[in-house]
Amino acid sequence: MAQTALPPRSAFPEGFQFGTATSAYQIEGHGFGGAGPTHWDSFAATPGNVENAENGAVACDHYHRWAADLDLIAGAGFDAYRFSTSWARILPDGWGTPNPDGLAFYDRLIDGMLERGIRPAATLYHWELPQALADIGGWRNRETPRRFADFAELIGRNYGDRLWSTAPINEPMCVAWLSHFDGMLAPGMRDIRATARAVHHVLLGHGLAIAALRGQGVGNLGAVVNLEWAHPASENPEDVQAAARYDAIYNRMFLGPLFEGAYPDLVLEGLGLHLPERWEDEFGTIRAPLDWLGLNYYTCKRLASVPGPWPHYAERPGPLPVTDMEWEIYPDGLRDFLIRTTQEYSGDLPLYVTENGLAAGQRTGDPSGTEDPSRIAYLASHLEAVQAALAAGVPLKGYFVWSLLDNYEWALGYAKRFGLVHVDFDTLDRTPKASYHALRQALRQDGT
Repeated sequence: MAQTALPPRSAFPEGFQFGTATSAYQIEGHGFGGAGPTHWDSFAATPGNVENAENGAVACDHYHRWAADLDLIAGAGFDAYRFSTSWARILPDGWGTPNPDGLAFYDRLIDGMLERGIRPAATLYHWELPQALADIGGWRNRETPRRFADFAELIGRNYGDRLWSTAPINEPMCVAWLSHFDGMLAPGMRDIRATARAVHHVLLGHGLAIAALRGQGVGNLGAVVNLEWAHPASENPEDVQAAARYDAIYNRMFLGPLFEGAYPDLVLEGLGLHLPERWEDEFGTIRAPLDWLGLNYYTCKRLASVPGPWPHYAERPGPLPVTDMEWEIYPDGLRDFLIRTTQEYSGDLPLYVTENGLAAGQRTGDPSGTEDPSRIAYLASHLEAVQAALAAGVPLKGYFVWSLLDNYEWALGYAKRFGLVHVDFDTLDRTPKASYHALRQALRQDGT
């Protein structure tokens, strides 16, 4: 069978940025370098929360192997690297005296990127809240966004002049909803009132952090949201409404406040009674001007109406092929989100696809774990969707593959492999997969 070809760099506009992405807790090894405890450590230590009771104490040991990992990024020809800082590595309690080893680690990492010609694209928070802040309610507590702004100011002061781009919070939907309503991620709650407060305080933390970063002279600031295209499970009006409600919650609950200063009505019908005091007065902070918007996209969902409490929907299986995450492969959703977001929210603001990729396990007869034709096909189809969005006039400026390395996939432990590079979690040896080599070839200017 012929291998799917990836479109070459020359098929994209001049200056279009290609990158790859990771996050701190998933790769660094949180047990190293004086990092403080996080709510993910507590979540993982609770029986039944994480497959095989696995945690991020060692992860990929990027803390010690960062130089070789940056060499892999440079060797593939990527222009930029989207990484995240660990709040608890730098401020073990979430506030107070910084950890010098943590500050020094990100100094080394950022300087290492610049030495290799890689643009540092920083995310300040990718889900690992310092435990001391979790102990006082985490994102349910108004104090947490204030502390986060202090952390952002510290980041800006120490690294801001070396960062190409910065976003405060990765995927607020996961930080607030999946963690407080669905209970899938730390802190593992299922409470509508906690969810409403977390949603609003995450948005407030974003706005306060943008202000703090600009106060330190940091430029090229953005927001990163994750989106899933919502299909009704049938043509029944009830299922159509269920899909609209899912779309409001998953896709519009954060874009609305960021760009319109309002929550969608379909969100307020459930969360409105539980939002914190003065929430209506804080959209001025939340709507802090942005220099770009990042969209993370992986899949679509099929929604059916169900009885019971709000939000009255349930997911149903769909007809398309799925990844190892059981996520349908639907590249048209990426194209349509890029177009819709431009038309309905962001206008001429530059957009980036800040995450896109799939989990694909080791194939029978492939002891190295490096043959991943399904990943190459997935990337090819989604890059075609990117090209379609560009042809439709979307001001799209770059595309980041998730992820550089196989890593700690949160509640799923180490079983799901998103990496362009295979990691042996016994030896921690890295081996580039076929997808890595395919991208390396495509990113050469002539695609040969």
